[in-house]
Amino acid sequence: MNRANSKELALLIDACKNGVEKAQLQLYQLYYKAMFNTAFRIVKEDALAEDIMQESFLAAFEKLDQYKAEVSFGAWLKKIVINKSIAEYRKKVKENWLSIDESRVQEPINDQSREDHTDKTKWIYAKIKSLNERYAMTLTLNLIEGYDYKEIAEILEITEGNSRTLLSRAKDKLRTEITNDPQWKKIS
Repeated sequence: MNRANSKELALLIDACKNGVEKAQLQLYQLYYKAMFNTAFRIVKEDALAEDIMQESFLAAFEKLDQYKAEVSFGAWLKKIVINKSIAEYRKKVKENWLSIDESRVQEPINDQSREDHTDKTKWIYAKIKSLNERYAMTLTLNLIEGYDYKEIAEILEITEGNSRTLLSRAKDKLRTEITNDPQWKKIS
C-alpha cells in the first residue's frame, strides 16, 4: 500500500479513533515495515523487533486520542517504537540476555527506501553496528532516524551535553574505523 496523502491519513486516523478495525489494518500496513526496521536497528533481533512493533501499534491505537497532529503520524508512532525498543534493549542488557555478535550484521526488512542500498552503504551500516553499543545506538538515532542532540538526550535519558559529546565521539570513532579499513579504498 502506498503512503496515504495527509487528508486520507487524517480520515484513516479518525476511523481508527472510532475503533474501525479495517482502518487500523490499513494504518498498520502503511507503517509496519518502517517501524519494524526502526525497532530492529536498536534491538538487532527479528523476533524481538516484531514483538516491539506489534506492541507499539497496540499502544498507539490505545493512545490515538492523544495524537494531535503537531508532528506527522509516522514520527509520533516512531517515537513510541523507539522508546519501547530502548526500554527492551535496556532490560535485556540489564538481565544479560542480549548477546551481541559484532561479526554478524543483519539487514532490516527491505522496503522501497532500502531497496537501493549500495555496497558502500551496507558496508558503512556494518561499521556502525561494529562500534560499541552506545556509539552504535547514538549514531543510529542521529544518522538513520534523524534525531537531534536534544531528542537523543531525552531518549537515552542523558543530558544534552552528554548527548553532544557521545555523538561527537561516536562519529569520530566511525570515521577512524572507516578510514583505517583497507576495504574503504576499494569501495570508495
